[in-house]
Amino acid sequence: MSKITPVVLCGGSGTRLWPVSRQSYPKQFSALMGEESLFQASLQRFASVAFAPPVIVTADQFRFIAVQQCHAAGVTPQAVLIEPDGRDTGPAVLAAAIHLAQTDPDALMLVAPSDHVIPDTAHFVRTITAAVPPAKGGQLVTFGITPDRPETGYGYLELAEPPVWDTKVLPLLGFVEKPNAAAAATMLADGRYLWNAGLFLFSARAILAAFARHAPVMLDAVQAAMDNGSHDLGFLRLAPEHWSRAPALSIDYAVMEQADNLCVAPYTGQWSDLGDWAAIWRETETDGLALSGAAQAIDCTGTLLRADNEGQVIIGIGLQDIVAIALPDAVLISHKSRAQDVKAAVGLLKATQAVQADRFPKDHRPWGWFESLVVGDRFQVKRIVVNAGEALSLQSHVHRSEHWIVVQGTARVTCNNKVKLLTENESVYIPLGSTHRLENPGKLPMVLIEVQTGSYLGEDDIIRYEDVYARETRPKERQKTCACSSLAAPDISAAIP
Repeated sequence: MSKITPVVLCGGSGTRLWPVSRQSYPKQFSALMGEESLFQASLQRFASVAFAPPVIVTADQFRFIAVQQCHAAGVTPQAVLIEPDGRDTGPAVLAAAIHLAQTDPDALMLVAPSDHVIPDTAHFVRTITAAVPPAKGGQLVTFGITPDRPETGYGYLELAEPPVWDTKVLPLLGFVEKPNAAAAATMLADGRYLWNAGLFLFSARAILAAFARHAPVMLDAVQAAMDNGSHDLGFLRLAPEHWSRAPALSIDYAVMEQADNLCVAPYTGQWSDLGDWAAIWRETETDGLALSGAAQAIDCTGTLLRADNEGQVIIGIGLQDIVAIALPDAVLISHKSRAQDVKAAVGLLKATQAVQADRFPKDHRPWGWFESLVVGDRFQVKRIVVNAGEALSLQSHVHRSEHWIVVQGTARVTCNNKVKLLTENESVYIPLGSTHRLENPGKLPMVLIEVQTGSYLGEDDIIRYEDVYARETRPKERQKTCACSSLAAPDISAAIP
C-alpha cells in the first residue's frame, strides 16, 4: 500500500484555553496532557509504517517552535510551509496539496489538526487505513466521531441512517453547523449524526479538482503563492502578495459542503479537540477532579485546578464545577459551563491593551526562550535559556546595557573585538552600544541571568547585524544613519567565531 502523507496544520492561535494558550504560544505547542505537546503527540500518531514523513503548515512566528518540537519528537518533516498570515484551513490544505502534487498527483494526504487528543493510536490508524480504498478511488473522506453527549461546540455530519460500526465508509447527507443545546440533544437521540472531526483523507489530485470546481479564486491565489514562494532555511515561504488574495475560508466552506464525492469514515475511539477547559477536565478528571501542577482540592467536585509555574501553588476549597488556572502573570476562574466564553475574556483584555491577552510569560525564540523575572524603573532581570548549539544574533542596543551571569552550562560571548567562554558563576558586562553575541557551544541548554539597565528596555531596542535564523538585519555601514542611534558599530569581523 502506498504511504499516506500527514498534513499537520499548526498555524492557529486559539484563545479558549487562555491563559495557557495565547497568540504568541498557542495550545498545540503546550504540554496540556502530559510531557509532550499536542503537536508532538500528533506527530507520534503518524509514526507507523503506513505514513510518510509529514508536511507541516504553520505561521511564520511558529516556524522554529514547530521544527524544534519535531526534532525533540524524533520526526523529520518532508516540508514546512509558512503561511504569510492565517486564512483558515482552506488555503493551508490547498498549499499542501499543490506541494504533494508536484511529485505525485495521486499522493494520499491526511489533513490533521495538531491539537486533537486521540489516545488509541492503533484504533485510529486502522480507521485511516480502512478509508484508503475510497480515497484512492477519488472520494473525499471525512471522519466522524461517535457523539457521547449533546455537544454545542462541534459541527456535525448527517448520515442517511445510523452507522453500523463494522462498515468502513458511509455516504454523507450534509454538514450541520454548531447547534444549540436543544438541537444537539435531538441529533444525539436520532443516532444519524457524528461530530465533524476536521480530519480528511483524499488524493492530491482529487482535492485539487474539487478546489478547481468549487473555489477557483482560492486555487489561483494559492498556486501563485506557491509558484512565487521562497526557500528560507529549509522552510518554503509562500508569497504574501498572492497569498493575500486567497479567500479566508475553512476547507468545509470552500469545498466540502459543495462537493458530491464525499463519504464518512466513522471513528468509535476516544477523541477530543480540547476546545475549552471543560474538555480538558473531561479528558483528565479522576473522581470528578482534574489537578495539574502543585494543585490541591478540599471538598471540591467537578473542578479543574491547574498551576503551571514551578513554585506556584493553587488550592481550592468547597468548589463545584469550577475551572481555576494560575500562571505567573494571569489567573482564570470560571464556571465550567462557561468555558466557551473564555474567548470573550481575551477580547476584554485586548480592549484594555493588556499584554497578557496575547503574550505568553516565556518568550520563545529560534535559539531558546527567555522570561522576565523582575521589572522595575530603569532595570529588568531576565532568565535566558539558549539551546545546545544555538546562537543569538550579532546585535547592539541603543538604550540599555546588560550584565550576564551564567548559572548553568557554558556561554561563548562576543563583545566588540573580544570573544570569551564563561562557565557557571562567571559573568560579563555588555556596555551600552557594544556589538555583542551570545552562543551556547555545549551539548546541553545554557542558562544565564541577564540584568538590564537603561532608559528603555523594550524588545524593539535591538539592531541586528548578523543572524543565523535569517531574521531582519541592518548592515553595519547603515547603522550611522539609523534615526534611533548615532552609535557606529565597531569592526568585529575578526571576533566572530
